[in-house]
Amino acid sequence: MRVTELNRDTAPEAVDAVFEGLSARSRYLRFHSPTPRLTASARRVLTDVDGERHAAVCARIGGDPVGIARMIKTSECGAEIAVAVVDLWQRRGVGRRLLEELTAVAARLGVAELHGDVLPDNQGMLALVRKVLPGVRLIKEEDTIQLRYPLAWVTAEITDADLVNGLSGFGPGALHG
Repeated sequence: MRVTELNRDTAPEAVDAVFEGLSARSRYLRFHSPTPRLTASARRVLTDVDGERHAAVCARIGGDPVGIARMIKTSECGAEIAVAVVDLWQRRGVGRRLLEELTAVAARLGVAELHGDVLPDNQGMLALVRKVLPGVRLIKEEDTIQLRYPLAWVTAEITDADLVNGLSGFGPGALHG
């Protein structure tokens, strides 16, 4: 597996290939709604990778794109993240490698905190962030689970709830809002 950063020239082919490799269920979990096709505006957003405000990494196997992880800055210090891995390569370490690489890119770009929304049904993504992002904060919202991950633990405030969640393994019954 080879993981490389995307840019505006390489993103369109990777976005199209990964989207096509997602089942209807995987698309729903990634986009939080039924998404049978990418609209022109959604595709434009996903391919507008400038390497500073919007960065993305792509995993390729045999030259074929099999996953993308991206971050889009939402503030001076924060960035929203998303990960998609084609169905045939899920649960084979692709998501882990993508998230590790994306975290390194985010740190290099000066991002202090990663955040995102995950559907409660997306147990694969929740397990992935628990493995790759030690100490990730998972907060149950109305329809999603919000993840927050400070990249600079030296300056992060760790609460009692964070410690309890870390020790309990954050099982299905442990989500509190």
